Amino acid sequence: MTDKSSQIPQEAFDWYDEYAHGGMDRRTFMKKLGTLVAVGYSMAVLTSALLPNYALAEQVSFNDPDIVASFEEFDSPLGHGKGRGYLVKPTIEKANFPVVLVIHENRGLNPYVKDVARRLAKAGFVAFAPDALFPVGGYPGNDDEGRAMQRALDRQKIQHDFLAAAHYLKKHQLSNGKLGAVGFCFGGYIVNYLAAVESDLLSAGVPFYGTPAAKELRANIKAPLMIQLGELDERVNKSWPDYEADLKANQVDYVMHMYSMAKHGFHNDSTARYDKANAELAWQRTISFFNDKLLG
Repeated sequence: MTDKSSQIPQEAFDWYDEYAHGGMDRRTFMKKLGTLVAVGYSMAVLTSALLPNYALAEQVSFNDPDIVASFEEFDSPLGHGKGRGYLVKPTIEKANFPVVLVIHENRGLNPYVKDVARRLAKAGFVAFAPDALFPVGGYPGNDDEGRAMQRALDRQKIQHDFLAAAHYLKKHQLSNGKLGAVGFCFGGYIVNYLAAVESDLLSAGVPFYGTPAAKELRANIKAPLMIQLGELDERVNKSWPDYEADLKANQVDYVMHMYSMAKHGFHNDSTARYDKANAELAWQRTISFFNDKLLG
């Protein structure tokens, strides 16, 4: 039988997205992949393409001489009491820096998101990436377990933890007082939430394929936003027209970039959803946006 594994169908990525966001259990997901094996696809290639390989995701080494990283705790009285995150700063001597909160997907602070924080520090920002799973021991080393752990936590408390992390970073001794936030998937939602829950908290937000905050909060949004969406991400994109209407109605400074033929998760370079050209363009735009909004 001919091996079709070099051309994984979009439906497989859609199944993974549904599985990753709680709409399908692992058994059903694997059963659906089995229907593709029956017509000539390789299960090994399917799973290796859809499930993350974090060895692929390191663009900036933790040993890079231009940055220094540490884990820092912060108080979160309305959340889980205490939070912890990965703080990365440039090694150059400087009185203050633009600061950026980095917000992970729905599975805890995995190696990809830590690398994103290092990329920001390499670009001259102080970056802080909290781990929503800190109250239950932190990211466990695999996404399936991390996803289950995060799903079991109180969502409102998680939101308060990220809100507390944002205040911690904005007031950090290295901060110039201007806070940016970038997040991916669930993290994209949290960026939208932070922009909506406190009007003066963010100076810039970049949600990658994240759903909007609750409709009743959106009138509070004042921060400039750069919305990053993938053309093939039907689940998230269906929320965009209504969100855009509210942004326009409230005269929010925003720009939306729709990346041609890009899947949900196209910036994540640990899976086959990664789209190098679109991811690099989106990241260049993100850095330029933060430079414009946080350095002035």
